[in-house]
Amino acid sequence: MHRKAQNVRIELLINAIITLQAVKKNTNHGKNFPSLSAERCGNMNWANSIQNAINYIEENLTENIDYDEIAKAASSSSFYFQKIFGILCGYSLGEYIRNRRLTLAGKELVSKGSRVIDTALKYGYNSPESFTRAFTKFHGISPVEAKKKGSKLKTFSRLSVSLILKGGSIMNYKLVEKEAFTVLEKVEPQEIDDSVNKNSIPAFWERSHQDGTVKTLLEKTTDKSFIFGICYNNAPTDNKTFDYSIAAVCDKDVDVPTGFRINEISARSWLIFECIGPMPDAMQNMWHKIISEFFPSSDYTPTYEMDIEAYPAMEMNSKDYKSEIWIPVKKS
Repeated sequence: MHRKAQNVRIELLINAIITLQAVKKNTNHGKNFPSLSAERCGNMNWANSIQNAINYIEENLTENIDYDEIAKAASSSSFYFQKIFGILCGYSLGEYIRNRRLTLAGKELVSKGSRVIDTALKYGYNSPESFTRAFTKFHGISPVEAKKKGSKLKTFSRLSVSLILKGGSIMNYKLVEKEAFTVLEKVEPQEIDDSVNKNSIPAFWERSHQDGTVKTLLEKTTDKSFIFGICYNNAPTDNKTFDYSIAAVCDKDVDVPTGFRINEISARSWLIFECIGPMPDAMQNMWHKIISEFFPSSDYTPTYEMDIEAYPAMEMNSKDYKSEIWIPVKKS
């Protein structure tokens, strides 16, 4: 990847961490987040936080990298650091680490003539075979071919921090004080690693259309405006998974089918952002703007209890498709 593109993405990530670090307490976990003084809120301190996270990764590429330690270096939770990283960078934290390792492995094979098995073990692969598969997929040639004179390898640059001014985007949103409401939902645990859940969540939706889940929700709902995708920040102590549900608004006394549950979403303030355009690009682009531009300059802070993506029953590939992102907030 071109270094300029890497720098642009890390600039956006800095803005996102401003939002992440503003939260003093995650109510679902009961874990305390850093309380930040005004002095610590300068851009250079945010840049330092991100640089610390990058430094931890780079210093441990030949070790077993702890994602919790990466997030700790950036003064955020592992759950949201990985979520924000994936949204803004366009690839997951795991993909960044893997691509950096394969870049360095390629350089070592060429410059030092290291044995394939030694290089594989050094960069976290359990066997030469698994290393060869990953190496070939990334570089386009095998490790053995890479050692030959004149071989061409790919490189994935290290992220570096720089600061720029951002903004100027138009976003349609509204602040809504919602009373408590009940949803009927089907829930599946999802891995926090974005490289996994970016495939597993769409697969969950596909199964839900095929097995009648969505049809059941539409039959039971009291509001056919939207089907929800709800991301709950309720990761267990190992910080490896979170609950994701496909849901719809319902009555409290609804007959709950097998495999579903009802859940009450308590009264709170919501910022609701309108996304216009075909899926998934419209929603991904709006998430990008919300995290990198809106919250860093807003008087509101996410509560990080959950977020909701609201999908109307329309043609999702239409340029006029209107979906929404609901984020619970509190006044900063």
